[in-house]
Amino acid sequence: MDWLTNADTVAEKFALMGVAILLFVVVMGAILLLVDRPKKIPRWVVAAAFAGPALLLLAWGLVRPALLTVWYSFFDKRGNEFIGVDNYQRALTEGQFQNVLANTAIWVILVPIAATLIGLVYAVLVDRTRFEKLAKALVFVPMAISMVGASIIWKFVYEFKPDQPGVKQTGLLNQVLVWIGLEPQQFLINAPMNTVFLIVVMVWIQTGFAMTVLSAAIKAIPDDIIEAARLDGLHGMKMFRFITVPSIRPALVVVLTTIAIGTLKVFDIVRTMTGGQFDTQVIANEFYTQAFRQNNQGLSSALAVILFILVIPIVVYNVRQLRKSEEIR
Repeated sequence: MDWLTNADTVAEKFALMGVAILLFVVVMGAILLLVDRPKKIPRWVVAAAFAGPALLLLAWGLVRPALLTVWYSFFDKRGNEFIGVDNYQRALTEGQFQNVLANTAIWVILVPIAATLIGLVYAVLVDRTRFEKLAKALVFVPMAISMVGASIIWKFVYEFKPDQPGVKQTGLLNQVLVWIGLEPQQFLINAPMNTVFLIVVMVWIQTGFAMTVLSAAIKAIPDDIIEAARLDGLHGMKMFRFITVPSIRPALVVVLTTIAIGTLKVFDIVRTMTGGQFDTQVIANEFYTQAFRQNNQGLSSALAVILFILVIPIVVYNVRQLRKSEEIR
């Protein structure tokens, strides 16, 4: 059976694929045969037959690696010696890693607020306008671009060339600075503003998501509420403050928490644009660096666990808010 785990040739790979497909067909056929029998079968047997394989695969592919990561976080660099919480102590107390946590906190604060605010304002401005579909499509387009692709695009925008005779700026932003008579800047090198310029990329991507969800929530506001507010003399900012925002509060919570979770795990943008250099490192990229560059299994596992712990409160809050909104309905 070694050839199943070490398939090198094309024929072996096709054979492995065939075995996997055949196994899937056999398992599903057996499940359907059992549940389709004329005799009465307990519901729990039917549920176990359909959900059991998926749950087993989830346990093997998600739960098992998670538990192993927690286990490895209590061992040394090579995973041989038990060192207790030393990895966690190092990750939370050393200056290098405190800077990583601070950068991650900046991302988690700025990205959700900026993306949600821009998306909300844009959704309100283009709502029921003549060019609403086109305007929304333009903002939503970045959502279709991968994180790496967006990072490469913005890396070209921030591109810097020395300000010398005969040297033309290839970066859009620096060319604009030259046109208005200012000196070109190295946007991705100078801390701490380089972190802000990286955050712009994430906001650019996530604004489309925020705009789409919030626009749908705005359109779901009952017309009678809007008409009643107008009869009471509410217009403009007062309508936005006292009617629109309270009515779409559940959607705002979902957007903020969803973007915050994605921002906590940000990796591609930092990895592609700076590689974590110039004081731009975040937890996810530091985890990658420790695991695959420094070969530090214990510390990388501890960072992964810390990242998971940070995500949990946001997920719990999101679930509670969704339940409250369902109870109101």
